[in-house]
Amino acid sequence: MEWQQIEYFQKVAQLQHMTQAAEALSISQPALSRSIARLEEELGISLFERQGRSIILNQYGKVFLKHVNRILKEIDDTKKEIQSLLDPEYGEVSLGFLHTLGVNMIPNILRAFQKEHANTRIKLYQNNNVSLLKQLQSGEIDLCLVHHAFDDPHIQWEKLWDEELFLMLPRTHPLARRESIVLDEIQSEPMIALKEGYELRKIADKLCRKANFTPNITFEGEEVTTLAGLVAAGLGVALLPDQKDIDDSKVAKLHVKWPSCSRQIGLSWYEDRALSPAATHFKRFVFTHYRE
Repeated sequence: MEWQQIEYFQKVAQLQHMTQAAEALSISQPALSRSIARLEEELGISLFERQGRSIILNQYGKVFLKHVNRILKEIDDTKKEIQSLLDPEYGEVSLGFLHTLGVNMIPNILRAFQKEHANTRIKLYQNNNVSLLKQLQSGEIDLCLVHHAFDDPHIQWEKLWDEELFLMLPRTHPLARRESIVLDEIQSEPMIALKEGYELRKIADKLCRKANFTPNITFEGEEVTTLAGLVAAGLGVALLPDQKDIDDSKVAKLHVKWPSCSRQIGLSWYEDRALSPAATHFKRFVFTHYRE
């Protein structure tokens, strides 16, 4: 059974007239008749009943047409979907990002991008640094905003900005009125941190080692807002990036004069995997608007 035969059959079934169908298909009537005859021969049944110059579907033809219509619609929808992926304005981008970027940066980036490209669909994946890079390796996501890339020569990472980490204290803390602090001033304080394995936890541990003390970790969590809530409750201090939903009336945010407390945020992609036009467009937008 040839694809052309199926399309010819659909047209004849729609018009129920061989001559008109041949004209609509821009082929000769004998050629169309032969095509339909070969199709019926292959199926082993007649699909039409001839009534003078007109032909009508019989019970077998009606069943066959029902499936033909569904098949041709699926093919048409598939072509449209593929075309949308090739069109940067109507394609889809799968973007991964760190939990800590979900409140401030991601909404800002998406808002700015969609002002210019309202028809592009963005699928979001929120995860930790290592998990995002594994998703990138597997092809689950196109791009990800992460702290750094791990040792995979195929994963590219380019810095976009530095994100300051603040020492967060309860508003009732004696140091809360200060604007800045040296990190070792809080070495005896109970500290609240993300769980081990999170990149932000690794950075905090490294900064404390640089300041020559081992932090007294009393609570561990998975979300910055949760940690900030524990700080607000007076349960300890934390090194965290600023976020809009942290309650300034309960949490004081101090700049750390030494050591310099920040982390780099960059965009990663898999070098040997071709990005769709939409993903390429989004990548270019991010570098143009957010690279320091």
